[in-house]
Amino acid sequence: MNALSEQILSELRGLLSEMSDGGSVGPSVYDTARALRFHGNVTGRQDAYAWLIAQQQADGGWGSADFPLFRHVPTWAALLALQRADPLPGAADAVRAAIRFLQVQPDPYAHAVPEDAPIGAELILPQFCGEAASLLGDAAFPRHPALLPLRQACLDKLRALAMLPSGHPLLHSWEAWGTSPTTAYPDDEGSIGISPAATAAWRAYAVTRGSTPQVGRADAYLQMASRATRSGIEGVVPNVWPINVFEPCWSLYTLHLAGLFAHPALAEPVRVIVAQLDARLSVRGLGPALHFAADADDTAVALCVLHLAGRDAAVDALRHFEIGELFVTFPGERNASLSTNIHALHALRLLGKSAAGSSAYVEANRNPHGLWDNEKWHVSWLYPTAHAVAALAQGKPQWRDERALAALLQAQRGDGGWGAGRASTFEETAYALFALRVMDEREKTTGRRRIAQVVARALEWMLARHAAHALPKTPLWIGKELYCPTRVVRVAELAGLWLALRWGRPVLTERAGATP
Repeated sequence: MNALSEQILSELRGLLSEMSDGGSVGPSVYDTARALRFHGNVTGRQDAYAWLIAQQQADGGWGSADFPLFRHVPTWAALLALQRADPLPGAADAVRAAIRFLQVQPDPYAHAVPEDAPIGAELILPQFCGEAASLLGDAAFPRHPALLPLRQACLDKLRALAMLPSGHPLLHSWEAWGTSPTTAYPDDEGSIGISPAATAAWRAYAVTRGSTPQVGRADAYLQMASRATRSGIEGVVPNVWPINVFEPCWSLYTLHLAGLFAHPALAEPVRVIVAQLDARLSVRGLGPALHFAADADDTAVALCVLHLAGRDAAVDALRHFEIGELFVTFPGERNASLSTNIHALHALRLLGKSAAGSSAYVEANRNPHGLWDNEKWHVSWLYPTAHAVAALAQGKPQWRDERALAALLQAQRGDGGWGAGRASTFEETAYALFALRVMDEREKTTGRRRIAQVVARALEWMLARHAAHALPKTPLWIGKELYCPTRVVRVAELAGLWLALRWGRPVLTERAGATP
């Protein structure tokens, strides 16, 4: 066990030390399909097309059958990309299967828009319907009528703007509304809205308008984004890139949840990341990437991390996103984010500030079992539950929540893991352990014995599946489709395993008042 603990710490140290390359994100069906559709030469991307076809599920759709809400976007995108690749092996069969899938699937946007709808669905899906009608005919395809008023309202807003500033949130979905390259301009990384799909679309339109030096920068960006997937296939790209703020922020926050933030073996890479975050955080806050709009979620987690590291973090950076008693992730968002308000609550409590509104909101947004599942950035209820438990318990030594504890213990699967889909995942099992760590500290002997038994079963499950330097592949994070921020997830997996290995043993304390 000691050897494995050291191996885990060594891998964590390596992961933290790599976080200066823009971030690591798994490949995206949606963005790859859109980039292929906007790329002129089918034969020059045969490997990427083959990868796209290989991701199709047996029922003809793309994306996990466990989470049907997130299947329409990648399936529409793959269908329209493959429709122009008929000569390639398997393309015609894939198109036919995709058409059958879309014709039989219930339309999740027939009457209302779900709270956890994918990013940009109101722009992307109606556009796909229009493309399909002109290319494939319009019989029996889903129409997504509930999205149409939202798309129209967004387009009306965009018409009033000649050009969006670099990093504006709406640029992330430029491919779904932009037609003129003059409405956007590549950021310092060469991207349009840190989106490979948007950048590929912008590049295609820019080429038709004549040569421009910015096309070369977009090409370089798309090549770097492709490398971030570690697929080794040119043209296979991630859902979002870079994530050079989100990745280090969430990784250090996860270390805190596992009790690893102050571990001496990780001190140097943690120090480097903290210094970078400290230098980057301004009064406007931080976004997921250096050249993207600031948001409350990234700002709140950055404030948590900086405070834990002993830096003076200005809460004013978070107050910009406060509307009434809640925090909006981005100004003008359609619905509030549960996890954003959880992170705001955690940051405010760490900083010793009033957080009554956020606390009430987090407490009120539970399901009947006492857990948190109304989340718009992650498909698993285990993610907001782990973070909510840490935030609510912050600074309250007597805090207990028997209802949430009972539900969490009951949700453990027979194999010892946890998961929101049909199978347990390493990532979600780690989140369960983070929540149990907080609860365990407030339990008496009998309760701690009960938790220890559950953790022992989880450890057995994790040990049977652990492999050094394994690459997480299960997409659970909500973007335009479900995606996997690889290093963020791997840090969670390793931290969870380390926590289970060391369960019941004393751990290094962090700054006074900073433990959850």
